[in-house]
Amino acid sequence: MTHASPRKTSASRRRIDLNALPGHCIRRLQQIAVGVFMQEAVDSGVTPVQFAVLHTLAGQPGIDQRTLACSVSFDTSTIGGVVGRLEARGLLTRSHSPEDGRVRLLHLTPDGDEQLAGLTPAMQRAQERMLEPLSATERKEFLRMMRQVIEHHHELSRADPPET
Repeated sequence: MTHASPRKTSASRRRIDLNALPGHCIRRLQQIAVGVFMQEAVDSGVTPVQFAVLHTLAGQPGIDQRTLACSVSFDTSTIGGVVGRLEARGLLTRSHSPEDGRVRLLHLTPDGDEQLAGLTPAMQRAQERMLEPLSATERKEFLRMMRQVIEHHHELSRADPPET
């Protein structure tokens, strides 16, 4: 009785080094960035996206959810859940726009403002930790190159384009 040997496909013969793939490295770096942030902000229970929302609302009180989504580069369908969780925690409020009742305007609550103030040092420590293996010059170049790639491919992101 002969056993048929498994047929090797061209894909199975080629070994791909995942660590040589930019997409794989970017995904791993995102995991690390979230992990470092969560370690630094452990007592707050706030995620990096939630921090971005709180920070944006502090600088732009009264913006609507669509504008917020564009400001933090998040899609409008997902930002509603983020806003809902922050509202449930009493960190922001939503109110109807007097001009258009369908539009919800967002504001930090005093608790949200206090949470943001307490989180800012943790966020800054997280940024330092993420880039600690790099020299000051390498950090600037790394950020420049990341921004270049992001700007080139922005239309592929889930974030809605800014209104013109």
